[in-house]
Amino acid sequence: MRSPLLGQTEFRWFFSGRLISLLGSSMAPVALAFGVLDSTGSITDLGVVLAARMVPLLAFLLVGGATADRFSRKTVLVCANLGLTLTQGTVAGLVLSGHFSMPAVAALSVLDGVLTAFMTPALRGIVPQLVDKDQLRPANALLGSARNATKLLGPSLSGVLVVAVGSGPAIAFDALSYLLAAGCLVRLALPPSAPAERSAPLLTDIRAGWTEFRRIRWVWRVTLSFCLINLVQTGTWQVLGPSLTKQLGGEALWGVVLSAQGAGMLVMSTLLHRLTARHFLRLGLLMGALGALPFLVLGARADAGWLVGAAFVAGLGGSISGISWDTSLQEHVPAGVLSRVTSYDDLLSYIAIPVGQLCVGPLAHAFGGFRVTVIAGIVYALTAVLPLASAAVRRLPHAQPEPAGAAADHCPTATPSGGTTP
Repeated sequence: MRSPLLGQTEFRWFFSGRLISLLGSSMAPVALAFGVLDSTGSITDLGVVLAARMVPLLAFLLVGGATADRFSRKTVLVCANLGLTLTQGTVAGLVLSGHFSMPAVAALSVLDGVLTAFMTPALRGIVPQLVDKDQLRPANALLGSARNATKLLGPSLSGVLVVAVGSGPAIAFDALSYLLAAGCLVRLALPPSAPAERSAPLLTDIRAGWTEFRRIRWVWRVTLSFCLINLVQTGTWQVLGPSLTKQLGGEALWGVVLSAQGAGMLVMSTLLHRLTARHFLRLGLLMGALGALPFLVLGARADAGWLVGAAFVAGLGGSISGISWDTSLQEHVPAGVLSRVTSYDDLLSYIAIPVGQLCVGPLAHAFGGFRVTVIAGIVYALTAVLPLASAAVRRLPHAQPEPAGAAADHCPTATPSGGTTP
């Protein structure tokens, strides 16, 4: 059944742009990996390219958040997508022409990271400008469905494309997807930014975002929880997961497990179009704890069927956790600081990932991979529900439909009121 949201012109253009961009982005990692490996044959070079993107992404997130709150989020997104069109298109050109250069590709990856740092906070801040507050949950669920569907389809499609025509055309498709996304975003009609918002120095805006982030207790408590989850989850799953599942059921099992997890995420994001809950964030955190199941099952060396089932259930929980978090931020954080607050959330959440990736290997060597995985699962589960000890988190209400006339600030067709709309 078609979502009523797609009947709204502004959201339909935004959704179309995101769907196209997400498909290209889901294909890019596979294509880039083969592009680097085919050109240099070095795993180290691939690691350098990936790190060259992640470091500036973390370094510029706060600047990106302040920029998205200060200027038009539409303009920020269009510029970022056009920039990514150029960087990815150049990488594709280097691969296709046979003139692959590691320094050049690494430099382009740095630019990718910078551009993504500006894009991410703008994406999380623009949805409340497109739909009414009581439509944020179904809007995020629809966007989540698109994201999860492309995660399932994109890597396989990229693999087929790489085999059929090579990695260069696959990377070129990613560049094209950003260009098409920019074309969709150009069509958005959003109110202009208030000039007063651009009068203070950018650093002042960044500090104001930190003040607001600290002030809203439920935000920083949940963010700290996500930080700890990423610390124990990402490295354990990405580093130990493939090797431990290979011991239990062979190399193919890992792909089945990841597919099951992706299927669970897609199913839940689809169900969330209709699911309602008075305390949506509370439900999301409780369901998010299900993400610990694959760690516990894998650490216990259970049969492959149990692991696949646990991965599916974890996907269900992870999907509702992410969507409830985005929706809660958009419902309760003031629009004028939303991108800055979410940039602090992203920074503190992401910064733990490389730490966990570096630590898990030595820990597994010292204590055994299966034991480390069980401990990671226990920490994951406890950390996921820890924010619920705070009444501010437990009692945060889900938005109710606004009285007639009150939703004009959120309606994409509303007349601009001169308020803060970047």
